[in-house]
Amino acid sequence: MKPWVVILGSSSGFGAAVAREFAAAGHPIFGAHMDRRGTLPQVEALMEELRGHGVPVVFHNGNAASDDVRAEALDALDAAMAEHGGKVGVLLHSLAFGTLRPFIADKAIGRRHLDMTLDVMANSLVYWTQDLVARDAFDRPAKIYAMTSSGSIAVWPSYGAVSAAKCALESHIRQLALELAPRGITANAIMAGVTRTPALEKIPGAAEIAETALARNPSGRLTTPEDVAQALMALSGPGTHWITGNVLRVDGGESICG
Repeated sequence: MKPWVVILGSSSGFGAAVAREFAAAGHPIFGAHMDRRGTLPQVEALMEELRGHGVPVVFHNGNAASDDVRAEALDALDAAMAEHGGKVGVLLHSLAFGTLRPFIADKAIGRRHLDMTLDVMANSLVYWTQDLVARDAFDRPAKIYAMTSSGSIAVWPSYGAVSAAKCALESHIRQLALELAPRGITANAIMAGVTRTPALEKIPGAAEIAETALARNPSGRLTTPEDVAQALMALSGPGTHWITGNVLRVDGGESICG
């Protein structure tokens, strides 16, 4: 049994693409996602597609940033690993749920939404990692990846809370890389280029952001979720154990032409 791949935010965008890439390579998939009734048929279709590769697939629907939901999900993961064997070889944090409001405005962001955005999009990585370590669920070696964005170093309208979360996420990755190195676990943030995902479409001015990125990308197109999935597959292969604590750009050169 190849190591399990645990994906936080598994039902669409980067998470779904990574699930497809690793399932096709024979890895069992555990996904945490939060979907309402209207999108559940798409999730079921994705799960069936992944199972078509002959690997165990377990998805848990709920708020992955909730302590109770995380405990339930990890119990389900423990049961799946006990049934099928194996441990966690890859943990991907790709949760994209936050509040897009300006700091200074008539309808400015408040404490509750600011705290929620940082908790879901950054702090939840720490709590999931802590619990996986406490349960002795990680394989050796193992990889942790977290999806950041150029919004951590740039300013976009109404993106302040998410930008702060991405900065915190990158800091968490550095700290985890330091503390997990003795356990043979690496941690890296992945800064994808502008990618057409459901998360991008929620950002005010998304069309202009995409147009600008396309115009300056020397590769002549936008980044796709599949580009990121293929990069993570390569980064999870042998000989990459010395790559840790970084923000790795996967953008076709978009960032060098800013």
